[in-house]
Amino acid sequence: MDNLKRTPLYNVHKELNAKMVEFGGWEMPVQYEGIIKEHKAVRERAGLFDVSHMGELLLEGPGALDVLQRLVTNDISKIDIGRAVYTPMVKEDGGTLDDLLIYNLGADRYLLVVNASNKDKDLNWLKDHLSGKVNVADKSEDYALLALQGPLAQQVLQKITSLDLKAIKYYHFTMGVVAGIPCLVSRTGYTGEDGFELYCHPEEAEKLWQAVLTTGKEDGVVPAGLGARDTLRFEACLPLYGNELSEEINPLMAGLGWTVKFNKGDFIGKEALAEIKDAGVSHKLVGLKMVERGIPRTGYPVEFNGQEVGWVTTGSYAPTLNANLALAYVKPGYAEEGTELEIVIRGKGLKAAVVPKPFYKRQK
Repeated sequence: MDNLKRTPLYNVHKELNAKMVEFGGWEMPVQYEGIIKEHKAVRERAGLFDVSHMGELLLEGPGALDVLQRLVTNDISKIDIGRAVYTPMVKEDGGTLDDLLIYNLGADRYLLVVNASNKDKDLNWLKDHLSGKVNVADKSEDYALLALQGPLAQQVLQKITSLDLKAIKYYHFTMGVVAGIPCLVSRTGYTGEDGFELYCHPEEAEKLWQAVLTTGKEDGVVPAGLGARDTLRFEACLPLYGNELSEEINPLMAGLGWTVKFNKGDFIGKEALAEIKDAGVSHKLVGLKMVERGIPRTGYPVEFNGQEVGWVTTGSYAPTLNANLALAYVKPGYAEEGTELEIVIRGKGLKAAVVPKPFYKRQK
């Protein structure tokens, strides 16, 4: 793993004896004391994640909004300064280039937070579609990103900041100081729980990490790795690029029709997506629960009466629900709740039933 990038917290992870793995070109902690233990800590208390591998692109200049409106499917004009929005960015044929968060920083400045493995592709795509005096720059080296997620996240974080965290609504953010460190504090996350994402300068990341863990120790806050992050987002049915989304999968297939605003004016991929919407998608993303014993995994075929009708995008044991579950694309005729299908596991078709998504929804 010599040629992999490392986050500013790499040495901290090694000191904690984290198991490190390759992810999107980065050497990242997959677990510290165990995926299930970390998963449950986030659901019941809070967990702290290092997600500094994410890419940050700054789009700015007069007309930045117009450029974004052409480039993404969601309506960026609806987000005021201090708000964030989730959106896919698609090609002319509607296939998904990436899914990202866009922060409105004000003064014609937008911070785009993109998936690590797609950063260079996204940057080139943006550069190819700029107009006027709008510029885009890769600012990933200027940011470290920590995510504190779980029902106790606000309670813990409030102890080390004078910001009124209760006043920061979901998908809103503010600039402030946390543990003496200037941060962009965002009420967002990727776990299905309440929580905050903290953007700070890389040189301050270790100090911020230690402050959050030290403060949260009495509340049972633990460091959590990519393994728990994946099982948590999976239970909440949040898409992962490369699994539920790709250049071959459009947002309508993925059940993200709510992010495609056909009424906002012209955007790249609009025509193709409108045709797909009218004709109906080729496959639908459904939830599956194993009826017979077996753990489904990414890429496993889904069958009906021996005929292949789809494939698993993500499959796992779900710790919160104590069940073996899968997200899968299936042909529309097999997507109805209660439909019994088979997932081919190690060459054998095992029964699974279509169940509602998301698998897990937190109690507000």
